[in-house]
Amino acid sequence: MKIPVLPAFILLISSGLYWQYICYASAVGEPWDADAYWTIWYPVSLVLSALAGFLLRSRWGLAGIIVTVAQLPVMWMNNGTGPLLVVGLIMLCGLSIPAGLVAMLVDRWATSRR
Repeated sequence: MKIPVLPAFILLISSGLYWQYICYASAVGEPWDADAYWTIWYPVSLVLSALAGFLLRSRWGLAGIIVTVAQLPVMWMNNGTGPLLVVGLIMLCGLSIPAGLVAMLVDRWATSRR
């Protein structure tokens, strides 16, 4: 099952707006620089990943990966390019694993209930 392009694009934009709001509300340039990133914002993004996985029914948890990797354009817009952008991409790859797993598990749970 493929993820439709338009819903994936809408998910990318809405996730980017979510991460940009976190930057704005916390007065930081990168979402993970926010004080409550690990206690509030990242866990909320996992819940959003689960919801996206349920709604989009994407293969391999792609919806969760989109939610997490949407931080990259936000970091780029707020801080510009630089050598640490590559480090940020690597960190986002690691952070996207739990989000992808959550989306995949919810997708499988929803599919098995049919």
